[in-house]
Amino acid sequence: MSIRVERQDAVATVTLDRPRKHNALDLADARALTAVWRGLRTDRSVRAAVVTGAGGRAFCTGIDRAAVAEEGAVPQPHAPFAVEDPLLSIGPKSNDLWIPVVAAVEGMACGGAFYLLSEAEFLIATEESTFFDPHTSYGMVSAYESMAMAQRMPFGEVARMALMGAAERISGRRAYETGLVSELAPEGGALGAALRCARTLASYPPGAVQGTVRAVWAAKEAARNQAMAQAPPLIALGNLPPEQQAELFRERGRGRGGYGVTFRTR
Repeated sequence: MSIRVERQDAVATVTLDRPRKHNALDLADARALTAVWRGLRTDRSVRAAVVTGAGGRAFCTGIDRAAVAEEGAVPQPHAPFAVEDPLLSIGPKSNDLWIPVVAAVEGMACGGAFYLLSEAEFLIATEESTFFDPHTSYGMVSAYESMAMAQRMPFGEVARMALMGAAERISGRRAYETGLVSELAPEGGALGAALRCARTLASYPPGAVQGTVRAVWAAKEAARNQAMAQAPPLIALGNLPPEQQAELFRERGRGRGGYGVTFRTR
């Protein structure tokens, strides 16, 4: 299994452990993350959590399309009003977990990684980290991802990230300046900084902490839920057919980058 969970000092550290795949998630990983968050709901020994990626090169790069293709395509509903997305339930809030979760980001965080990052209470990253959303470059609508990140970033920033696709990456410094990241740690230090925060949170009375987490989320939950209800038809109508998406990904694999795009960081 590519998901590791370690418990110490009332803190659970959840690590995505596929560094050779930039911590991309296959279907088993997605199911394992759901099980981890649901298991922590009843674990009284854990009062806070940290989520991170192994290897230092990436936090997470979303779904592993090659692995999913090997397992077989995810069946989709016949109507454009629902989408079967295997990453929709990989986050803690989607599993009704209300202990505080801190994300520690080193390296790349893109696409499906935002399902996790958008459900953490706050993010700690390094200047070397980069955030981007490649969906549009490969003929896919960025719906759930951009809707979730719009709750954490200024409108212009999330719109630019979602629309520029693979052509542009947001640096850790820029993410900090716009409020997506709450703290910049030195290279290799994001996990240590996140654990220090989590241990502090775990030392407080859990009812007060979890109640505060719930209160903060209540302030924006209605808008988020209303937006995400619009996602399935937008995806169904805007996505290229799967075979055309696959061809664009094959172009990237051959070094052509899809549409000949070379990314830049800002």
